[in-house]
Order: sequence, then structure tokens, then C-alpha cells
Amino acid sequence: MRLGYACINTTMPTKFRTCRLATYENKGSDIIKELTLNNLINVYEALKWNVKHDILFYRMSTELVPLGSHYKMDWEWWLDNDILLLTDKIKAYKEKHDIRLSMHPGQFTVLSTPREEVLERSFLDLEYHDRLLNLVGGTDMIIHGGGQYGDMDQAKKRYVKNYKLLSTSIKEKLRLENDDKTYALHDVLDIHQECGVPICFDIHHHLCHNNGQALEPMLERVFASWPAPLIPKMHISSGKTHERDRSHHDFVFKQDFNRLLKILDGKNVDVMVEAKLKEQAVLRIQQEVFAEK
Repeated sequence: MRLGYACINTTMPTKFRTCRLATYENKGSDIIKELTLNNLINVYEALKWNVKHDILFYRMSTELVPLGSHYKMDWEWWLDNDILLLTDKIKAYKEKHDIRLSMHPGQFTVLSTPREEVLERSFLDLEYHDRLLNLVGGTDMIIHGGGQYGDMDQAKKRYVKNYKLLSTSIKEKLRLENDDKTYALHDVLDIHQECGVPICFDIHHHLCHNNGQALEPMLERVFASWPAPLIPKMHISSGKTHERDRSHHDFVFKQDFNRLLKILDGKNVDVMVEAKLKEQAVLRIQQEVFAEK
């Protein structure tokens, strides 16, 4: 089992930089390149820190290339030699240490939307993430189902229809996560049944939002949604004030992680820790849960 955290290392700390569209329009692609190089260097330094602390799973920031998916940004960053030198370095380090790299496009990247302009932006965003993951050897893009838009059945059908329009490269990386308000685990499994998208199970979201169905048979379907040799990816967090609080705590409580281990029953997964204190939360799990075993 590989444990990971998302984006920011609070100990180093990592310093990712971005900019607004107006800045790009005023200064051109040079400012985007400067920021992108800074951000990729921060990724590499974070990975080195992670390896020293036996953290072999890492979610890269979605804005490593500022405005990377914006239709007005016309710099072909994925062809720039200076960028490729850094992404090659990250990829080689990733492969040497068997690190799993993922990304999580934002909440406005949805395939169930009834609005054509939102869908077009979603396609652009997925293409951006796919390009970056290809360069560094990343394997996972996690998205949510989106909204119900007044009719959950139709929203699911739109997701399936639009998923089938994606490139093979994107489909190889895309994973669908159950959320804490709209798409419960049984909903994302319905979508998987129609299009084959692997399911990223979030145990805290499931605690916050489920329809009372037995978890064990659904979890078997989650595992079956990942074709060999892919290792299932899962998320865990602890509620800030109580078990079903949707806000995340600074850490993941020992009892919450042990509950996940119990339901996994020895199955091999990689777990993304979604906690406010990032790598510190992973280190605490290593000490409280795995050091005792």
C-alpha cells in the first residue's frame, strides 16, 4: 500500500505559483513559462522529500501550468525543451522509486453537464491534464460526477455518452470518484457498468452520502472496475468536527484509517490522504497505524 497526499508539502514548504488571464495577456507566454518551471521544480523537490519519508504516492497540483487548459493560452508548453528537461527528470525519478502520480481536475470539469460550453471546457481541461501526466509518467485523473441537473438518470447517461468521446489516452487515466452530496457509490458504479470507467472509492464521502446499501458487495464491484495490472486508488479523510462533517480535519484519525483497513481485508490499494496538514497527516498514519503492525 502506497500512501500519498495532495499537492502542498507544508514542511518544505512547496510554493506553487499561478497567474490571472490578464497577466498572461499583458506579459505573454514568458511569464507562464517562468511559473511553470518554478512549479515543476517544486514537484521534483517534493518527490525527493517524499521518497526520504517513504511516501510514494503524490497528487500534483492542477495548476502546474498556469492557464494550461484556457482556450486563450496558446503557448505549446508540452513541446518546450526547457519544460521537457524537467518533466523527463520527474518521470525518471518517478520510475526509479515506483512513485504513483495523479491529478484531480477541478469541480467544473464534469462530463454530465447539459451545457455545451461547460462540456467543451471540460474536454480542454482533461486534455491538459492528460498531456502533463503523459510527460511525467502519471497514471490517474480523478473527477466527480457533477450535478443531477434535475434528473439523475439523464445526467448519468450524459456522462457515459461524453466519456465515450474521450481519447484513449484520457480514458486510460480517468477515474470517477463518489462524492459527499450527489453521486453516491451506487451512482458511480452505475456509470462504470455502462462505460467501464474505474471507480475511486472515497470512504469519508461514502459515510457522508449513501443510500443505506451494503458496502461489501459494492466494494467488490469497485475492485473489479480496475483492470489488471492497475492498483485501485482510494481516498480517506476525517470529518473536521464529527464523522460525517464534510469538511476535512487536519489529520486522519487512527480509528478512521483502521476502519478502511478492516473493510479492505488485505486487498492491495493505494490511498490518498486528504487532510489539511498534508504530508504531516501521512507521517502520523505511518507512525500510529503501520509502525505498530
